[in-house]
Amino acid sequence: MTQLLSPGVWDEVPCPFCGLACDDLRVSTQSSKLEVIANGCPMSCKAFAGLSSSKPTAPRIAEKNVSLKNAAAAAAVILKKAKQPLIAGLGTDVAGMRALMQIADRIGAVVDHMNSVSFMSNVLALQDGGWLTTTLSEVRNRVDLLVIAGTDVVTRFPRFFERYIWNRDALFGSNAREVVYLGRGLDTQAGTAPDGRKPTVIACDITHIGEIAGAMRCLIAGRHMQIDRVAGVPLSELQQLAKRMQNARYGVLAWSAADFDFKHAELAVQSLCELVKDLNRGTRFSSLPLGGNEGDVTANQVCSWQSGFPLRTGFGSGHPDYDPRHFSAQRMLQQNEADALLWISSFNEKRTPPETAVPTVVLGRSGMSFNREPDVYIPVATPGIDHSGHIYRTDNVVALPLRKLRESALPSVAQVIAEIEKAL
Repeated sequence: MTQLLSPGVWDEVPCPFCGLACDDLRVSTQSSKLEVIANGCPMSCKAFAGLSSSKPTAPRIAEKNVSLKNAAAAAAVILKKAKQPLIAGLGTDVAGMRALMQIADRIGAVVDHMNSVSFMSNVLALQDGGWLTTTLSEVRNRVDLLVIAGTDVVTRFPRFFERYIWNRDALFGSNAREVVYLGRGLDTQAGTAPDGRKPTVIACDITHIGEIAGAMRCLIAGRHMQIDRVAGVPLSELQQLAKRMQNARYGVLAWSAADFDFKHAELAVQSLCELVKDLNRGTRFSSLPLGGNEGDVTANQVCSWQSGFPLRTGFGSGHPDYDPRHFSAQRMLQQNEADALLWISSFNEKRTPPETAVPTVVLGRSGMSFNREPDVYIPVATPGIDHSGHIYRTDNVVALPLRKLRESALPSVAQVIAEIEKAL
């Protein structure tokens, strides 16, 4: 529970800027800028420091300052005229996403997240064959072998090793934990144990992760392979890894789909999922798909429980209609299939909408700058800073409560959507 230790200093603050949602930050609000004074990481320190209370808060229409009521009315006109509106970005909390789902249903819009190009690789693999996943708490307490496929983890989730691998308060100890990286050119420093043990690195092209996983499945099944290398990796290295994975008491295979920047990445994710299923015939092994940045896990959770479908769902037919290809925001804008864009980004002022000629409404963090000014821009509050809320963690099982740390004149995404609905 977030506590006010002294005037302007908060303890046990959850961080909304990463999928780990670390909830132990100490934050000072004693100046116009927020400062993380304990338990921060480069990502959280930079994000909190960038939330200056002195940035402009007035909505704009065609670059002119207006009232929130007038901006909401102008946004409503744009959305009401559209035959195929698109609601994208979706960088918000649970309440904001619930409001967006409500207005999407009302105006017949498609909803898609700014991270869905990578996020959908996980969704498609899950839908096709299912998966066996674990939670961060289980990793923290039980893992003895961590295999990381195609990512260094810490670039996107800086405190992962600190909080979940090399932590001292694990139920079953963390001193003997082993780390293996699959990939080339990764920063593996975080995988070095506190006692100096280096991680194992199996160098391979990340685009061949699926091929490596398929070979591992053959080895675990006891099939003979008449080759010396798989995707450039000596077969002997994969045989050794297969034995280590089979001998693990609680192994975990982790990946970040955001780092799988190649075509048909969902097939690589599916191969990893099937590998974990095979391992569970003889030991206990789990997957850990890492995500949650910019609220993508939160958006998908809310979309799923309210519509019955994940992201890339449309409401133009009068009922939820899921289409993972045709309802891609990127594809719809490129093919001129959307005639209005409502873009939401309350966590990151750098995540601006793609340049498009269609009428655009932006609900974004204060201080956003644009190459092309949107038709309507409404600065909004940041969840966990300017107002309370909830956000889902990367493992999908925990919705952390976010607390209001300061007074702000900015409205929340949910409040702005309510104003737009009034004007419809």
